[in-house]
Amino acid sequence: MMLARRALLAAPLLLATPARAQPRPAIVLVHGAWMGAAVWDRTAAALRTEGFEVLTPELPAHGADPMPAAEASLERYVQAVLAAIGDRRDVVLVGHSFGGIVAAAVAEAAPERLRRLVFLAAYLPASGDSAYSLSQRDPGSLVGRFWRQEDPARTSPASIAREGIVETFCADCIAADAAWLVANHRAEPVPPLATPVTLTAARFGAVPKAYLVTTEDRTLTPGFQRAMLQAAGITQVAELPTSHTPMLAAPSALAAAIASLAQP
Repeated sequence: MMLARRALLAAPLLLATPARAQPRPAIVLVHGAWMGAAVWDRTAAALRTEGFEVLTPELPAHGADPMPAAEASLERYVQAVLAAIGDRRDVVLVGHSFGGIVAAAVAEAAPERLRRLVFLAAYLPASGDSAYSLSQRDPGSLVGRFWRQEDPARTSPASIAREGIVETFCADCIAADAAWLVANHRAEPVPPLATPVTLTAARFGAVPKAYLVTTEDRTLTPGFQRAMLQAAGITQVAELPTSHTPMLAAPSALAAAIASLAQP
């Protein structure tokens, strides 16, 4: 009788044994303006140690990409990300800063390939918005103060004044990371920043979304980030107590936050 009782008690435990965990999704990390794919290196490495496949596409005319700034366009950025995604499905697409505009356009182009969009301290557009139009709603940003552009017609590449790069993007970085950020600052093609995106409820709107707010941000102020995510109806929200560039200031914490948001 004792053996039979033990068998009956064990039966529910056997029935409750969970099924094998689903494979982890691929994570695609899209950098923002004035930066390149290398900014993700430590965050990508941390995610890979957790079993994720991680892709960090270089946007044309950014980082080490040889394209001249005059040839860059939002469409070329979108195509670069789509090429990185390839035939993968169930992808978690993370857009940082201006990369949020690119990620939104990718979602409109190929929603069937995405599990979730994650906006990291990112511009979160409605249809018809551009990074430039959205930036006009954030007067507390330091970008306008340090914006430098030679061409009065505002078509030449723009830079952030050298003395303002760290204050704007990563005031909480250690000295070595701050020096790296300054050394790798590359002038930004301007026309893509002013290119509006066309988004539909059936495509972009169908992709689940999350937002990571950086609470010490001087590039996209926290209040502006929250206003965008609230206007978009996003309820899956996490916060990081960092500057605009947590991939340098807190790469492990950022990786943990992305990994959490990547789960079904």
